[in-house]
Amino acid sequence: MKHTEVNITRFFSFKRVIIPVLLGLGVAFFLIYNNTDINVFSTIRWNNSSYVWLFFALLMVVFRDFGYILRLRLLTNKVISWKHSLQTIMLWEFASALTPSVVGGSAVAMFIINKENIPLGKSSAIVMITALLDELFYLITVPFVLLAAQNYSVFSQNNYQFLGMTFSSFGLFLVGYGFMFVLAAFISFAVFIHPKSIKNLLLRIFSLKWLRKWKNGALKTGNDLITTSHEMKGKSFFFWTKAFGYTCFSWTSRFLFVNFLILAFIPIDSHLHIYATQMVMWVVMLISPTPGAAGLAEFIFNDFLNVFLVVGLAPVLALFWRFFTYYIYLIVGSLLLPGWFSRVFKKTNISEKN
Repeated sequence: MKHTEVNITRFFSFKRVIIPVLLGLGVAFFLIYNNTDINVFSTIRWNNSSYVWLFFALLMVVFRDFGYILRLRLLTNKVISWKHSLQTIMLWEFASALTPSVVGGSAVAMFIINKENIPLGKSSAIVMITALLDELFYLITVPFVLLAAQNYSVFSQNNYQFLGMTFSSFGLFLVGYGFMFVLAAFISFAVFIHPKSIKNLLLRIFSLKWLRKWKNGALKTGNDLITTSHEMKGKSFFFWTKAFGYTCFSWTSRFLFVNFLILAFIPIDSHLHIYATQMVMWVVMLISPTPGAAGLAEFIFNDFLNVFLVVGLAPVLALFWRFFTYYIYLIVGSLLLPGWFSRVFKKTNISEKN
């Protein structure tokens, strides 16, 4: 097994999986123990509409991943089959769940896509473009959604500690949104305008004495940017419209899951209010230092969405929410990984023999 493959195997180790699970569940059960009144559930009236809304909530989980599969097949020119696209997305989400939100599972995603007979250069292009599309979804839609929801309060009244400083939820939102803007601007300039200048800039920066040990990584990133530029320049307007449409479909499904989940328990006065609040939540969660925002996500859900719910219900729904948007990928990814490793490495060994 090659050095890179050994590193990827270690990345998916049991220790890396169990830490975010314990962290997230620990915070979730702490919130449930301290903030949940068991009598709340006796006031909830279950009826046929409750099960219908739960069904729609689960359907949003399916739609979210289906949108990602459609986008992946578009970006790979349908080289990856439907079945293997599903495996790729599940393992990609698995990798993302094991890394801090601000980092994501990009390096592992490149490896996973490359193992599906996609050249490494094109794999890096696909990962960079998906990151750009995700950032653009936020940058474009958040201002419109917040403007439409201007009559509602979508920010928490609590303060947060970040980088040794205290931020309001609005201040932390601006930090996250600013980070998205910088990242999207960097990728856009590097891919569509002048990738060689970015490569040269990276090499100059990492030629400094205290950064020199990362110079090889900077060189690889620069080469990946140039490859990405060659791969993506010249794509049609229809191609980008479809790619962005699939992105919007996935993210909208992700947010609507919470709307339908809450609706299964209690009536909702304004879906827009909850949708806009979630967009703010996700921007705040983006800068989490924990794997998959474990721990912070459960707290943020309880903090931001508690106002919409019967007192004491938010921590329980937070656990439901995280299970279907986070823990499920840890479970499915862990189950898929052994078979995927066996398939792709067997295929690699056969190719090397031939």
